[in-house]
Amino acid sequence: MLAEHDVRDATERAAARTGSLEAADIRAGVALARGKDHPVMPAVITMGEVGSWQALLAMSAGTLAWGLLTRDRALAETGGRMLAAGTLASLVKTSLKRTLHRTRPNVLMDTGRYARGPFGPNDGPWQSFPSGHAALSVAVARAVARARPGLSGPAYATAAGVVAVQLVRGAHFPADVAAGALIGLAAEAATDRLVSARLPQRAEQAP
Repeated sequence: MLAEHDVRDATERAAARTGSLEAADIRAGVALARGKDHPVMPAVITMGEVGSWQALLAMSAGTLAWGLLTRDRALAETGGRMLAAGTLASLVKTSLKRTLHRTRPNVLMDTGRYARGPFGPNDGPWQSFPSGHAALSVAVARAVARARPGLSGPAYATAAGVVAVQLVRGAHFPADVAAGALIGLAAEAATDRLVSARLPQRAEQAP
């Protein structure tokens, strides 16, 4: 990480090249990530990986599979909703990451570099926008809350925790996680419409 005054100078140089909203986002992202190199952060980051696409899609598929094996239709439907919402959110966020590039806060803080624009390198440090952890966590949490309202509190709290970790570790600016959360909500809403359209058909076909 650069020295404190160098981080401050790099942040202000980056902010000066942008509009007021983006400048505020840059400053907020750097401020939230001040403690990214604290000794406790590796443990915090590990906990936040519950919101990775690998973990969430595996959890969703496992819930669906267990529901099918135990013939628990409600559990299988919950797992199916989680998997569908998470998969759609993942596809959307991946498409955007490959279309738009934005360097992460930790890149700005460690190297002094900030850049954004269309069709940048398909490389992690350049893929701050949008937050995939936020997109998938919110999509899956919303799917759980819709299928199992009694679990909405823990589901939303977990998603909020995952989002917070992305900010304090310097992986994303606030706008990145906000965009990811919107993608997650939209993905879940779209898959819910598909599921809801099929449920009446199943009921009509049932003996």
